[in-house]
Amino acid sequence: MRICLVSPRSNLWNSRKHIHMGLGYLAGALIAAGYDDVTLFDAEVEDETIAEHLARETYDLVGISSPTPLIYEAWEVAALARKRGAITVLGGPHLTLMPEESMERADVDLVVRGEAEETIVEIVRALDTAGETHAGRERLGACDWGVVAGLTWRDAAGQVVSNPGRPLPRDISGIPWPAFHLFKIERYTNLQPLTDGLDPHARAYTIVTSRGCPYQCIYCSKPITGNTWRARPPEDVVAEWRYLVEEMGATEIGVTDDVWNLKLDRAKELCRLLIDQGLTRVPWVTIHGMRADHTDAELFRLMKAAGCKRVGFGVESGNQAVLDAIKKRQTLDDVRRAFREARAAGLQTMGFFIFGLPADTEASMDDTIRFALELDPDLANFMIAAPYPGTELWDIARRDGRLFSMDWRDYAIHDEKARYELPGLPPELVERKWHDAYRRFYLRPSRIWRRATNPDTWRRLPETLGTFGRFIVGRQKQSRG
Repeated sequence: MRICLVSPRSNLWNSRKHIHMGLGYLAGALIAAGYDDVTLFDAEVEDETIAEHLARETYDLVGISSPTPLIYEAWEVAALARKRGAITVLGGPHLTLMPEESMERADVDLVVRGEAEETIVEIVRALDTAGETHAGRERLGACDWGVVAGLTWRDAAGQVVSNPGRPLPRDISGIPWPAFHLFKIERYTNLQPLTDGLDPHARAYTIVTSRGCPYQCIYCSKPITGNTWRARPPEDVVAEWRYLVEEMGATEIGVTDDVWNLKLDRAKELCRLLIDQGLTRVPWVTIHGMRADHTDAELFRLMKAAGCKRVGFGVESGNQAVLDAIKKRQTLDDVRRAFREARAAGLQTMGFFIFGLPADTEASMDDTIRFALELDPDLANFMIAAPYPGTELWDIARRDGRLFSMDWRDYAIHDEKARYELPGLPPELVERKWHDAYRRFYLRPSRIWRRATNPDTWRRLPETLGTFGRFIVGRQKQSRG
């Protein structure tokens, strides 16, 4: 079977382009199962459109991964693929949360919910077996889809059926590594281009050392990896790390776990193994926010010695009452200590902050801005809360306030508009504080000087000015539904 796994092109603002690990894992699972005619099509880095590609190549199955803001693009890909005779399979966070929405579209044949490595192999095996007696799309109706856990499909009467979910594998060490060799790695940027600049020669890979998070922050949707934390053995992680460095020529590695340092001792062991095995020459960063309360000075020293360049923390708010309301389960002093110890170890720091959370007020959002200035990370990333389906925040916004839009394109976290209104929290205030945060943080003389003396600022002047305008100046006001 010929299989194409697609990540649609985004029209949303994004400063970086790094490999799609979900597709990489699916491809790795298929290859390990004996299906090696797999193509990865990441529309963000391709020279042709997906329409052009599908007109040139013929596939038996096209799998499409989509987060919430790109679901419309995913449907468009499905329509193009089905016209070319391919069976279409959709998966990803949004599909896990709202499978029926996509199954209402005739161009979508199957929806995979949850972690998909086992499910995609079972789908392809079923179609492969059916191909012995049926051709093309006729194979779809010849399969017994009712036995595939985690699958949503249509029966012979056209009724949508959602099978029981697939249990999350407790031991993730047996999951095949991503098919790193299928990515056009030279077309991706370095992992943090806002601070490092766009390196046209970067070979930036990402790695997953654990899946899931046991915390219950109300804004976070974990439909894929679940509320449990499952860690790979450090030895297995380091073996993959060595492969990326020695075989794939990595020049940068990003750890993309939801919370890689949940177990402090494990995080230290991983660093020690990297040091002991001489895998420290390639710099690495933590892309998502670490837990500040699961760190100590020794961890940061080990991370630095192991080659770590930058650590990120999910700070969210500078007001303790807001942190408690969103179930963050960390204190402001936890955050202060983590930043102080990381900086003392020689690590760059990055902080993630959110405006418009329940319990937020003008005063609490001012607290967040002041806290960001106090912490003074090398990079501050300010976001406006987005109530994704499946989160407690979604339920709160619908119950206690009103949503402005059900257009999923409006749910991009880096966009400058509020998506909902709660009593006492007008959207205009949230948007104004978001802009205030960027202005007050990045328009300080020290920050301006730092940017002005960075040669990359001038090499990328149009992009630099565009980013400045987006975050500092802002666009015209959005209409509210």
